[in-house]
Amino acid sequence: MSSIAAAPPQNRAPGFWASTNGKKIVMAVTGAILFAFVVGHLAGNLQIYEGPQKLNAYGRFLHSIGELLWPVRILLLTCVGLHITATAQLALRAKRARPVGYSRRQAIASSYASRTMYWSGPIVLAFVIFHLLNLTAGYIHPGGAFVEGDVYHNVVSGFQVWWVSAWYIFSIGLLGLHLRHGLWSMFQSVGIHQPRYAAAMKSAAFAIALLIVLGYISIPISVLLGLVK
Repeated sequence: MSSIAAAPPQNRAPGFWASTNGKKIVMAVTGAILFAFVVGHLAGNLQIYEGPQKLNAYGRFLHSIGELLWPVRILLLTCVGLHITATAQLALRAKRARPVGYSRRQAIASSYASRTMYWSGPIVLAFVIFHLLNLTAGYIHPGGAFVEGDVYHNVVSGFQVWWVSAWYIFSIGLLGLHLRHGLWSMFQSVGIHQPRYAAAMKSAAFAIALLIVLGYISIPISVLLGLVK
């Protein structure tokens, strides 16, 4: 009686996380969650234009929901970790697939936002860490004494230091580039990209990123110009 040994399985489909498409989807989903946070955070920050009472009340509200705040923070930190890991691994995978550089580098069908996607992310992360230490924890506050609970005072005194405002504006500009390309890539990663809508979606991604950037940088600019004091 003859027997045929079972051959080991060939060409197994890679796991979701191991696949390129899986990493792109993880980038898209975590990016969408982080984008929602960026928009919500901006809405809260813009209350500075309604005066100290309004902004400080917003700060007290956030502290009053401490039991909910920590799960949200953990979710956001997890999304940041997955987003950066997926981005870095995709960059390394692309580099290994094309180990020999071009003799003449040309940005064909590539925007400046997409070409800076990989290094703008870590810079924005460094900015977020500094921003938290500066205006949330108060460990780094060059503008003078950090007053616990007085969000308005801390924001205004912090942004009165020109280099703090300059670093903030620069980092938010990079965030805008990251968002512009990220929103466009998200449409493609989740499969809703349609060629006939490509121009409209690119314009929408640019407009949304621009509005977010203008909203955020308006605050340090207003402080430096003395419009908010």
